[in-house]
Amino acid sequence: MQNINSGDTAFILIAAALVMFMTPGLALFYGGMVRSKNVLGTIMHSFIMLGIGTLVWVLYGYSLAFGPDKMHIIGDLSWAGLRGVGMTPNADYAATIPHILFMAFQLMFAIITPALITGAFAERIKFSSFVVFMVAWMTLVYSPVAHWVWGIDGWIRNLGALDFAGGTVVHINAAFGALAAAIVIGKRKGFGKEAMHPHNLPMTITGAAILWFGWFGFNAGSALAAGGLASVAFVVTHIATASAALGWIIAEKIRSGKPTTLGAASGAVAGLVAITPASGFVGPIAAIVIGLAAGVLCYLAVGLKFKLGYDDSLDVVGVHGVGGIVGALLTGVFATTVINSAGANGLLHGNPALVVKQLIAIGATVGYSFIASFIILKVINAIIGLRVSEEDEVEGLDLSQHSEVGYALSGISSGALEVLLQEAVSQTQPGFAVKVPSAETSF
Repeated sequence: MQNINSGDTAFILIAAALVMFMTPGLALFYGGMVRSKNVLGTIMHSFIMLGIGTLVWVLYGYSLAFGPDKMHIIGDLSWAGLRGVGMTPNADYAATIPHILFMAFQLMFAIITPALITGAFAERIKFSSFVVFMVAWMTLVYSPVAHWVWGIDGWIRNLGALDFAGGTVVHINAAFGALAAAIVIGKRKGFGKEAMHPHNLPMTITGAAILWFGWFGFNAGSALAAGGLASVAFVVTHIATASAALGWIIAEKIRSGKPTTLGAASGAVAGLVAITPASGFVGPIAAIVIGLAAGVLCYLAVGLKFKLGYDDSLDVVGVHGVGGIVGALLTGVFATTVINSAGANGLLHGNPALVVKQLIAIGATVGYSFIASFIILKVINAIIGLRVSEEDEVEGLDLSQHSEVGYALSGISSGALEVLLQEAVSQTQPGFAVKVPSAETSF
């Protein structure tokens, strides 16, 4: 077909598949960090976004995000139901691949972004309310912000702020929606008083490895062509991630005495987050700095929830919010047109104005995402309620929301296994007041 480059098309097909694989990777990453009685409920939150996100995006989300501009804020509904989104390229976005493939690539971003939020309210949200919130958030938060930053004539794009693969659109956007959710839904029962350790760190490490692998599609694919820019994005993504994993465990060793596997996994994700907006604009040495900064700063940030009093169960704000802000700001410092002539020079290359533009983009995303998410959550809570009952929370989401158990070992249910684990922890860490349910369902 005229103007289509088969190499670019093959590359973006693979990149889109890699980004799709990140959402099941996120499911494992999050699933390993919760208590065993909530493992399936947590995995379900990410996995089902492949269904919810796809339908919203196809029916109208893509058109709102990338369709013809309305007032520099939102796209119109010209492409609703993918009307007119076919096999010929759309030169405004990607001149060498089919328009429908560009849509599919962006679909995978639209799926994983709201899935990131689920880490903030893990272990306590009703599944029905979760579904309603995800649909509303994709419609009213994700699509507008994506249009601001990436849509033709979106106001942040016109401003000249840089976001190669989603520092603002994905990570900052999701993180401050997550903060709103943590505040509105409230703390888990026993937060700060009972032991709530990850139940399966090998699962979390596996999920982190899948995320690392899939992120090459996320960042390198955002070049939208197989070539030098994609190659640079691939390399700096790996460098920053490796640096952040090391930065996190070094900080952990200095502060607490021991590096942990959870720290290494969390550090790697922090590096992936931070390099995302910069990946198409910076070189290898800048990637090392960005990764180290993200690893250390995100490690320090995750403890703030205890000081500030909000329960972000799986540290979405500390990793994705702080990591996204670090990456977006340092893009303004290190960006160079030597890497990407379509970008801009940053502070170190004689253009301090780019830092100001990055700050404006960060501030707008933080403010809009938090306020809009807060309102959506309040409305849902008033109409159908957000949180499971105390009894259901004690029993666990696996049983109370899905009538399943994650583990059934020798006749012991996941809920009963949780009791045994909590009792073991209480003996080794007597400072925790462990409250055990009066009854557990066995299978």
